[in-house]
Amino acid sequence: MTPPAWRKSSRSTEGTSAQCVEIAHLVETIGIRDSKNPDAGYLAVSPAGFAALVRQIKEASA
Repeated sequence: MTPPAWRKSSRSTEGTSAQCVEIAHLVETIGIRDSKNPDAGYLAVSPAGFAALVRQIKEASA
């Protein structure tokens, strides 16, 4: 089995990279983990749940 390909947010920049999360497409879920502590595990959410989370974050920052 191929390990997941974790990636940082496209909004991560030099000054804020210390406070970043990473995401990966898993088999049927989206994984979310702390980039500073990747071995601590991850939160698995459904694709619909992830889309709702992103939508809420965008609305809160608007």
